[in-house]
Amino acid sequence: MTPTTIKSVDWNAFISELAGIELITDPTQIAKLSLDYYHFSPVLQPKLSDKRGDLVVRPATEADVLRVAAACVKYKVPLTVRGAGTGNYGQCVPLQGGVILDTTRMNAIHWIKPGLACVEPGVKMATFDKKARETGWELRMVPSTYRTATIGGFIGGGSAGIGSITYGQLRDRGNLHAVRVVSLEDEPRVIELRGDEVQKVNHAYGTNGIITKLEIPLGPAYPWAEVIVVFDDFMTAARFGQTLGDSDGLIKKLISIHAWPIPSYFAALKSYLPEAKHCALLMIAESCLEPFQELVREYGGQVTYQKIAQEASKGTSLAEFTWNHTTLHARSIDPTLTYLQTFFFTLERVEQMYCHFGDEAMIHLEFLRVNGKAMPAGLQIVRYTTEERLNEIIHYHEENGAFIANPHTYILEDGGMKTIDPQQLHFKELVDPYGLMNPGKMKAWESR
Repeated sequence: MTPTTIKSVDWNAFISELAGIELITDPTQIAKLSLDYYHFSPVLQPKLSDKRGDLVVRPATEADVLRVAAACVKYKVPLTVRGAGTGNYGQCVPLQGGVILDTTRMNAIHWIKPGLACVEPGVKMATFDKKARETGWELRMVPSTYRTATIGGFIGGGSAGIGSITYGQLRDRGNLHAVRVVSLEDEPRVIELRGDEVQKVNHAYGTNGIITKLEIPLGPAYPWAEVIVVFDDFMTAARFGQTLGDSDGLIKKLISIHAWPIPSYFAALKSYLPEAKHCALLMIAESCLEPFQELVREYGGQVTYQKIAQEASKGTSLAEFTWNHTTLHARSIDPTLTYLQTFFFTLERVEQMYCHFGDEAMIHLEFLRVNGKAMPAGLQIVRYTTEERLNEIIHYHEENGAFIANPHTYILEDGGMKTIDPQQLHFKELVDPYGLMNPGKMKAWESR
């Protein structure tokens, strides 16, 4: 093997340390497993497209992970942890080559109790939910990629999703109970983090620990009906979404609002999305459908699609047109499009941006719970021209009180966090003294 970025590694000797663990050395497979959906960003595309690991390892147990960690420390080989690779900012793209640790074989569900479960990181979210629903429970929140995404990958690289209208964001206290992580010290060890300590590795891109086990809270598994409501006026659709979010008596899992022409990109839903209408894609508990209809009437909306849970479970879910799947559908029709991630905080700010940018930054809202209140967040679809113009759009939002979680950077702190997290840095100094874990992604470490 010829490593791309690491000099003087005796790869034969390295590989001999890992006898009995599944390895992938085929360059085509390594290339595939080195990338994620970073290509949603025209800024990240040229920066990451040529990045590759040198070797993929697929441990099946925590003991395997300890052996991989020991070998990486011994030979000073960078290590990048990967789930299903459904992230969008290059979270699992190796900047300095080395080992890709693919967690998908670590897929045991250890136990499911009322409201709580213990799993390995490679468990697919859809697989887990199918099992958990047999006991009346389900994951609190999932990304739009839930069919393929892993639980560990979501904790490491995600932040919110379908279900966030009720349960907030992953980093909110109570949304992750415990993790076990393997360190990259001279003698790698297993560390258990519980309670608030989980924030040391929650949404840290695998820069400071290899997650081997998680305890995650669950929510009641309601039969979720799926509904499309269309509106003549965008701000009426947005206000409808806010009121639904604020309606404590209506149980919901998804409130996704799309300004025209975004609905025109949803080819599979074409017959339910009339020309020039703005739409709401929703998941509502079946038991709430009757009072929900009153809300639709109040806002002058028209229901064009409604499936009860049993029907909705067959075929494609409406959830797969929301969150960043909206961007996926739009880009499949026009690959020049990109996106932003925005906390608007108020509908007044949504309206300001809608009027200011028009079709250049098409408004796509996802409502989520922030400090106990429903809040409009945006995954706007942006007509990309230049990086300079994209930065101007970002700057205008920020100057006017909107918060941008920038999806056009692979640096942990420059995306959603905006600040260096001393807790995550201190933990990295403790467990990764050689800086081998996903190097180049944590600004705090690089700029010490």
